[in-house]
Amino acid sequence: MAFATDLLVFSPQDIDLSHSPLRASIRAETYVLGAFNPGLARLPNGNLLIMIRVAEALNQPIVGEQIHTIRWEENQGYVLDAYPLSGVNAADPRKFQVLGYPYKVMALTSLSWLLPVELTPDGTQVVTIHYDKIIAPQRTYQEYGVEDARITKIEETYYMTTCSVSSERHSTTLYTSTDGLNYALQGIILDHQNKDMVLFEGRINGKFYALTRPLGDLYFAARPGSDHFPGPAIHLASSPDALHWKPADVPMIQARKGSASTMKIGGGTQPIRTDQGWLLLYHGVELRGLVGIYRTFWALLDADDPTKILKLEDTQPILEANPDLVEPIKDQLYLSDVVFTTGIVDAGDHYIVASGEDDLACRITHIPKNLFRLSPAESTTN
Repeated sequence: MAFATDLLVFSPQDIDLSHSPLRASIRAETYVLGAFNPGLARLPNGNLLIMIRVAEALNQPIVGEQIHTIRWEENQGYVLDAYPLSGVNAADPRKFQVLGYPYKVMALTSLSWLLPVELTPDGTQVVTIHYDKIIAPQRTYQEYGVEDARITKIEETYYMTTCSVSSERHSTTLYTSTDGLNYALQGIILDHQNKDMVLFEGRINGKFYALTRPLGDLYFAARPGSDHFPGPAIHLASSPDALHWKPADVPMIQARKGSASTMKIGGGTQPIRTDQGWLLLYHGVELRGLVGIYRTFWALLDADDPTKILKLEDTQPILEANPDLVEPIKDQLYLSDVVFTTGIVDAGDHYIVASGEDDLACRITHIPKNLFRLSPAESTTN
């Protein structure tokens, strides 16, 4: 689907790595593997903020017979750890598996930190790169980085969820801000391997609600004849304070047979209130190759009961990866067929949507609101 405004607004070459937090203690040369998956919010001054995941990697991770990963260590800063090449599987460019354990153990080829970038109100031009407000690891549960911010403004507070990565746990952490630019870490709010947590943009009956996505290497078979595949799915949770979360007892959005999302699905944008219910954009992954094909789909949830799905569009994607956008920087590509949508704001007759493109750059798309409507028949049914 083509849109009049659809562009890459920020790419790896736009980053000055002299400002990187790694410069404090890493002497080895690094580069920006990707500047992608941006959280999106409207600032009080009317400009937009994208909170970009910067994946910073070693220029030469392999030296001799060893491969290296970057790790943050309390009281020492950033250090390099070496693993023998004979003891790893490095087929995935984003990570490598450390062999010899009775369970899967991974190490990353990069360390991620978050960079706030201010854009014009329409999201098409950079105004300021806020290097002074970088968010980097500061607790041991973030030793391998901070990833994939999602920002939701509820009343006068900006709530930002991130994935914190460490050998301790792979957790969801919460940051809060009163101005959208300066964030304070509130700690872990979801424990091991629960990714893509996104808060609804508003409370429902006084409670906070959020989409979650628990992960694991083990799933149980669906009943014979089920319309759904077992595997990673979008779930719902509620909270009295945004810190303590109760999972819903009923399933939410699952990978459905006959759809384009046969591998896994997960939350994308913060659910926003419309006159027909809560609108959310999410990613669905088709099984193909090592990583799969990531596309963006959408759903509408009931305004008062978000467990009730009014419409699920999981066959025709609203966004797909666009090779034309990355053509000028195609020499930096290490993945393809990936669009990972991470933020949305209201802009009158359209929405401004932020995505990561091919785990490389930040994409801004203006999508007309009339594409996210219930049909008259669906309205009557619901």
